[in-house]
Amino acid sequence: MHNQNSTRSSYFYAIGLSYKKADAEIRGRFSLDDDAKNTLLTQAKAKGIESLIVTSTCNRTEIYGFAEHPFKLIQLLCDNTRGTLEEFQNVAYVYKNSEAISHMFRVGSGLDSQILGDFEIISQLKISTKLSRKHGLLNNYTERLVNAVIQASKRIKTETDISSGATSVSFASVQYILNTIENVSDKNILLFGTGKIGRNTCENLVKHTKNEHITLINRTKTRAEQIAGKFNLIVKDYANLQEEINGTDVLIVATGAQRPTIDKHIIQSKKPLLILDLSIPKNVDSNVEELDHVSLVHLDHLSQITDQTLEARKAHIPSAEAIIEEIKAEFDSWLETRKFAPTIKALKHKLSDFAAAELDTQRKKNADFNEEQAELISNNIIQKITNHFAHHLKDDAISTNDSLELIKKVFQLEPSAKNV
Repeated sequence: MHNQNSTRSSYFYAIGLSYKKADAEIRGRFSLDDDAKNTLLTQAKAKGIESLIVTSTCNRTEIYGFAEHPFKLIQLLCDNTRGTLEEFQNVAYVYKNSEAISHMFRVGSGLDSQILGDFEIISQLKISTKLSRKHGLLNNYTERLVNAVIQASKRIKTETDISSGATSVSFASVQYILNTIENVSDKNILLFGTGKIGRNTCENLVKHTKNEHITLINRTKTRAEQIAGKFNLIVKDYANLQEEINGTDVLIVATGAQRPTIDKHIIQSKKPLLILDLSIPKNVDSNVEELDHVSLVHLDHLSQITDQTLEARKAHIPSAEAIIEEIKAEFDSWLETRKFAPTIKALKHKLSDFAAAELDTQRKKNADFNEEQAELISNNIIQKITNHFAHHLKDDAISTNDSLELIKKVFQLEPSAKNV
């Protein structure tokens, strides 16, 4: 596939790291909160980067953007996180042009998710795109690509069963509780953090555990109260966190803090306690495992739970990939058109110059020269010639690059952006 970049020296890159090679500790070091994302985008704009999208979830942190060299994007990531260049090089990936495009399609379509068919990432991509537009960092190329990825995601979700069944990190956590804790309906469960994962986990808890002893705590109490009202649950103040932890049997932590909010010192009770940490970065200090009565499970472990639902989803991968290829082909076709448009425009301008010079000559030679008729005829001829060349360039049987070079040479056109 041939890609036409917006600038002569820039290429389209996807750089980042994910659960595939980076453990939760490293992913936490490279995670970006909302403030960090805004700062990164502001810096990108100041550095003259034309278009850039940044996403950061519990499973991955990625930057999609244009640069002369990927290091420009990698540096932006390292400058705005706690991660180092050396750590990035050990676990990260860098994709360029067609590979970067394919990667975004797979990520946005749930094929690259930690749990196959999990479409949470597409909503993150939409939010990130809006933020980039707000910062003036969204060009036609990137916007068109994101829209194509969204289209593929929608079709895969509706035309295949790759996301069928209840399988997600939040569901896996509840499944783990059900498999680990006896008489779970009689146990005290505390959910600390009511962001997206927290809300989904809460819903699964209510649905599958039949437990009436679920308590919610969130730094912003009103958010917890909104969810509690929906399910008729108890809400406690953040100030009561330690007291509630010491009275619970299962603690689920799903906060967005950048550093651990739970450690062994906050746990005073001696009764068995299961802690599930669904946060990136990790919000539960590993020192809680020094306590004999405490069991700690992180979302990376939960995501490895493979059941019949996940196995059934794998059968739909070929159908999903076929949809991606179909929509990607449409995007590639648009790229091809975009590639030769400047040359056709330059050709039309050159022919118009020829016509203007000839009309001027004829105007001087003929006293009864019909200006209007002559211009109409010349414009029609110019349009027919440019249309003919455009149709020729769209022919799959010929090399677009070779034809472009020949047209530029024959008509002595200015060189356009370099193709990659």
